[in-house]
Amino acid sequence: MSLSTYHHRDAHILYDPTRLAQPDLPILPEFGEAWLDPAAWAERGLVVGSAPGRGDSQFLAVNGADWVLRPYRRGGMAAKVSQSDYLWTGLERTRGFREMRLTRALHQRGLPVPAPVATIVSRHALRYRAALITERLPGSRALAERLPDASPALLADVGATIRRFHDAGLDHVDLNARNLLVSDDDKVWLIDFDRCRLRPRGAWRQRNLSRLERSLVRFSPANAGSLFIAIVEGYHNAPVDHHEV
Repeated sequence: MSLSTYHHRDAHILYDPTRLAQPDLPILPEFGEAWLDPAAWAERGLVVGSAPGRGDSQFLAVNGADWVLRPYRRGGMAAKVSQSDYLWTGLERTRGFREMRLTRALHQRGLPVPAPVATIVSRHALRYRAALITERLPGSRALAERLPDASPALLADVGATIRRFHDAGLDHVDLNARNLLVSDDDKVWLIDFDRCRLRPRGAWRQRNLSRLERSLVRFSPANAGSLFIAIVEGYHNAPVDHHEV
């Protein structure tokens, strides 16, 4: 089933109708800006936790489903102007719509990504704000938290998983130890595809790995070198998945 859209004034949603039915759209009192505000979800008693990081992703429990709400937030110098406003250049070019469609494509290929539920975009003249909702991966923790006790087998699986995404053509511009999740049974997942894209093989693969290496230095400075070597070995030893090239 294809993605569906819903529009109300200056608010727009792109959603998976198998996970968010049309009658369920008024989960909050009014569709629109409130969907972007974690406080509005909390007021309805739907927030059950949060994850660290820019924007503080919220864990939601909605009608028996477990979701993650991630508002888009700027970093660096741009955040000094506005942390949540982006320049409007068209609905399909918004951060939310682009990431929703990419995550959906990766999920349909059978890659280990959380199922996308919906993205919400609220426009204000030449600016917009957005958020993305995905299904929550129960029992998963960031690789950054698993580094102290990460086994060689787990690190090899991390490398092999990254290789799967690279063979599929994914350039993950923010590959780090927080965007790699590990479930209770040591399955590796990749999240957060904001500004990422599918592209032909190139030097971006090494840039992804170098970014991950810097992340390991940040989270585990004493063992970063050996951790990265184990991940890279798993990456290079993984078979090429010709079905995803």
